[in-house]
Amino acid sequence: MMHAGDMWDAVVGVPSGYAMAHDEVHVWRARTGWRPADIDALSEILAPDERQKAARFYFPIDRERHVIGRALVRVLLGHLIGATPDDLRFSYNGFGKPYLADDAREPRLEFNVSHSGDLILVGLSFGRAIGVDVEQIRGERDVDGIAGHFFSAREQADLAALDPALRHDAFFSCWSRKEAFIKARGEGLSLPLDQFDVSLVPGEPARLLATRPDPAEAAKWTMRNLDAGPGHKAALVVEGAGWTLKTWEWLRPS
Repeated sequence: MMHAGDMWDAVVGVPSGYAMAHDEVHVWRARTGWRPADIDALSEILAPDERQKAARFYFPIDRERHVIGRALVRVLLGHLIGATPDDLRFSYNGFGKPYLADDAREPRLEFNVSHSGDLILVGLSFGRAIGVDVEQIRGERDVDGIAGHFFSAREQADLAALDPALRHDAFFSCWSRKEAFIKARGEGLSLPLDQFDVSLVPGEPARLLATRPDPAEAAKWTMRNLDAGPGHKAALVVEGAGWTLKTWEWLRPS
């Protein structure tokens, strides 16, 4: 199995023998563009509240991303714990991050979902907090203005020092890495975005450079870039080190 950035192993459906070792982290990628009948079929395995949320989306693409993401989570978790996908129940922490409600085993199965543009990512691990984020690169964004409002002083300086032609991609790399860390922490925006620094210079590895007010926290996490494909930037943040990343793409039915 290759690391993300080399290739995604393409599969139609989740293999029957799918499993995850405790020293592995898995990331799955899916794309939009499914037939309406296939989206309706995926909706059948969702819980009533998930279907109700899907029905409230105004744009069909938003509904599709939601249904694919929630269904893929259910299918993957069902394989890993030996349960039927539509039987899984979720609870949420105080900041809205979901977790399996009836999973009392240790280490606990952790997961995270992100979607943007035509991509959906799902990250999975055992006993390690995990955050994954994908961002569609949008040309109309005022990257300097947004960075000045949300990025740390170090990140703003690093972005300003870049050639203007590189700033747009660097901005979205930075944004995806910051969002992935926020999601791994599971505390929402109660953690201010300017209280930690991530790398953003093109060609440099994805890294959590500094954390405040506890500088020691930066060493507790591993950050990885994910090659999400053209037009997108993506990042993964996992608690601890010494794990192996494996990646798949969940293909649309033919």
